[in-house]
Amino acid sequence: MVRGAAGADPCHSGTSRPDPGRRIRQGKGHIGRTDDETMDTAYAHRPGGSRVPAGLRAPFSARTWREFLHLMLNFPLSVGMFVFTMVAVTTGSGLLITFLGIPVLAGGLAGIRALGALERRRARALLGLDVADPEPVRPSRPGLMGWVGAVLKSGVSWRHVLYCLLHFPWALFAFITSFTFWTLGWLLLAYPLWRWTFPAYLGRSGIQLGWDGSGNGIYLSTPVETVLTSAAGLLLVVAGSWVIHGLTQVDRLMVQSLLGPSSLAARVSELESDRGVVADTAAGDLRRIERDLHDGAQARLVSLAMDLGLAKEKLAQDPEAAAKMVDEAHGEVKIALQELRDLARGIHPAILTDRGLGPALSALSARCTVPVTVTVDLDHRPAAAIEGIAYFTVSELLQNVSRHSGATGATLDVWHTADRLMLLVTDDGRGGAHTAAGGGLAGLAERLGAVDGLLVVESPAGGPTAVSAELPWRG
Repeated sequence: MVRGAAGADPCHSGTSRPDPGRRIRQGKGHIGRTDDETMDTAYAHRPGGSRVPAGLRAPFSARTWREFLHLMLNFPLSVGMFVFTMVAVTTGSGLLITFLGIPVLAGGLAGIRALGALERRRARALLGLDVADPEPVRPSRPGLMGWVGAVLKSGVSWRHVLYCLLHFPWALFAFITSFTFWTLGWLLLAYPLWRWTFPAYLGRSGIQLGWDGSGNGIYLSTPVETVLTSAAGLLLVVAGSWVIHGLTQVDRLMVQSLLGPSSLAARVSELESDRGVVADTAAGDLRRIERDLHDGAQARLVSLAMDLGLAKEKLAQDPEAAAKMVDEAHGEVKIALQELRDLARGIHPAILTDRGLGPALSALSARCTVPVTVTVDLDHRPAAAIEGIAYFTVSELLQNVSRHSGATGATLDVWHTADRLMLLVTDDGRGGAHTAAGGGLAGLAERLGAVDGLLVVESPAGGPTAVSAELPWRG
């Protein structure tokens, strides 16, 4: 879960801390803002955009007309879905006393799921709402009866049934409300254009409002009354556009909650994906450790054993040469021990276990090629696993600062807020850090996401760079 924003906000300097609530989560199965809402927001904040208020632009926007079309289609489609659902469910339930009831009911539920797929496509086309397909039917055994049992036991099927039954009365209400507001508003707004039809064809001077005390009709016919009627129509049109938008919000909610994947299924899918990330990360770490051992300490120890064997052979014939070889072997032992210490520190540093995150990060920052100012504000220690992830997150971020930033200074802030462990690394380098796929920050973001963490990167071209990481506390 990542947010990359080049130049979106000024870089945090010193020990300033970003608001932990200001973040964007992008996870599997997440439903974000609709395309129309995103475009409207971008348009509203675009320099040099329209100076016409959004309320007055709404009746003429393509979004409003698409939403109105959605509400007009709601009624006939909901009638068909309601009738099909009632026939399928009642017929299948009525035949349950025979063997035919079960397959008939399963077939009806399959048809209802197909209607749900049609509704998702309609919402995507007219409302800009992209709802993921729910989990498919997974038979526990092969064959027709396995499929029938899976359809009947699927919660998705019955949520689709609930949608078809509840949507009918709502669609009727939304149809009447939106049609009344929209058509009446536009008719009154255009009243000056069609008022001539009353005297020409009906023998009246205008729209009749009622009767006066002498029995004469009251008509909207004077220029002032015509203008006031048109103004009332404008108010209805403006109000109607927002009424339409509000009505479609209910449709969006129903489609998301009843026709999309359930929150439990989405969470299971996310955990399965995160489990894959964790497994890949663990496998990669094991390969790195094996490579470091094979190419580093193991190769050095093999060479050391060969040198000691030669020294042993020369011990009787040439003691001085043997002593020199033993002295060289002693130096190799020191180097091998240092490599093993570095490798052990890369797996899990002893200072982190013994003294906690603050001293461990201070020691880590001291080895950075760029001067780092460290501020740690933790009143107690989080879970050991979270400490390890935080340590290696900072280690990778500081390596990026050393290798790629060209910075002359950096800061590291660590603190605890609510149930989150917050990390902030800033530098005054050239900027341009990104979370594109395949990069180091993308892999780091995946690791954090696997434990419900979050990475936020703000690195405009030319710098400075601020990388924030959030981890669950789990103390």
